[in-house]
Amino acid sequence: MEHEYNTHKSYLVLKEYGRNVQKLAEYLVTLKSKEERTALANVLINLMKQLNPTVRENNDTNQRIWDHLHFMADLKLDIDGPYPVPEEGSLYKKPKRVAYNMNRITYKHYGRNVELLIDRAVVLEDPDEKMAASIYIFKLMKGFYATWNKENTDDEIILQQLKELSGGRIALTQADLRAEGANQERKHPQGHQQNIRQHPHQGQQHRNNPNIGNTNGNVGNSNVGNSNIGNSNNGNNANSNPNSNPNNRFNNRDRDKRRK
Repeated sequence: MEHEYNTHKSYLVLKEYGRNVQKLAEYLVTLKSKEERTALANVLINLMKQLNPTVRENNDTNQRIWDHLHFMADLKLDIDGPYPVPEEGSLYKKPKRVAYNMNRITYKHYGRNVELLIDRAVVLEDPDEKMAASIYIFKLMKGFYATWNKENTDDEIILQQLKELSGGRIALTQADLRAEGANQERKHPQGHQQNIRQHPHQGQQHRNNPNIGNTNGNVGNSNVGNSNIGNSNNGNNANSNPNSNPNNRFNNRDRDKRRK
């Protein structure tokens, strides 16, 4: 009995597909008909996708799987595939080095994006638009500052840091913030508007039907009248039939005997 050891086998190119898939790829090379090789190559590609269920259906992934098939066949597979044969050595090619971000961040709890927003707000020409952008950046910085330091959130400190990050070109004050808050209250008053949003049809129904409030009063008066009628009926019934109670009949007999 002959034993087959892994050390005697050919090199396993891609371990995620296994030995059997590589043997099938090597078998495709030995077929003489190009049409048959192409048909069986498509079947093998579907099998490779099933062995890797996490593979997504997109153009880059499909090309990568076809490249894997060519690598397992030692780049000797001649088929009519949807992609060209990959270059030799591209399987273990190192990716390009990602450039490290060398930008210096003044306040790391604000981040680089806040600085970019400040740079764009500084160049705005419209004063109203620049003021609105500055207040928006201030509120954003205040949220980041509260996340970084939950114990003490001072608006004056954030205003100074905003002025520092803008190079003195954005100089907000507490008065500007109060004026913006007053404008927001005038544009979106609380209370009545909130009730209208919660009950949009209630006020309209009362305006269209002014007798709705009087109906309850009439009903209440009618109930009072009915209760009086019920009381009068009870009194009349009790007075009109004094002998209906058996105790009253016995008391009347005793009284008549004493009179005799």
